[in-house]
Amino acid sequence: MNTEADAINTLEGTSYHQGGRTVDDYLDNFQTLVSDAGYTDPRTLVVKFRRGLKLGIQNQIATMLYGRPADTDPDAWYRAARRIDQACLANEAFQSVSRSTPSGPTKTVSARPPPMSVVRLPPAPPLPVTPKPLPPTPSMGVPMDIDVTRRTRSLSPRGCYRCRDANHLVCDCPHRMDVRQLTSEQREELFEDLLALKDAVPIEDLLALKDAVPIEESSPPEEEEDFA
Repeated sequence: MNTEADAINTLEGTSYHQGGRTVDDYLDNFQTLVSDAGYTDPRTLVVKFRRGLKLGIQNQIATMLYGRPADTDPDAWYRAARRIDQACLANEAFQSVSRSTPSGPTKTVSARPPPMSVVRLPPAPPLPVTPKPLPPTPSMGVPMDIDVTRRTRSLSPRGCYRCRDANHLVCDCPHRMDVRQLTSEQREELFEDLLALKDAVPIEDLLALKDAVPIEESSPPEEEEDFA
């Protein structure tokens, strides 16, 4: 009595429902319960079995356009439930494989070489700029350089040009001098000496020198008489 009462109470509740089990496991447990409870009416068995199925499976059986089992044929409901459950399990297995294996052609990903590290060198120091040398400034000379040269040359111990005596100059020579007897170099040196004396001696000495060195004028050649 207790086994029949327990089975009836279980079938009146929800603990016998399929839940996460397969239809085969659910059907084995359901048939044991209805046998213990003493249920033999086909319509009652279909109602209890349909109520315990998953909602998706019972909706597919109830909405079948062709081959829908009758509500008084529990064996047809058992076969339909098994068939739909097996189809759902096969579909889930296929989807799991499809999710793990990407569809479409596989792309070959080439291994990229590691990026090269860029070494930044410090900036090069600027090249030294060598200033261009300035063009030489033309020398303006030193004023009175000619006079200094004249004075220096006048002090050289060249002696007298008139008598070739080294103890006095031509201006102090007691002999008369004929300019025509001097060479061109001697005349040039005499001229430089006179200019140096002009800068070095007083004007009175120059006047005395002028009187002491007279220049003889050349007389014109006498005309020959014609004794025709």
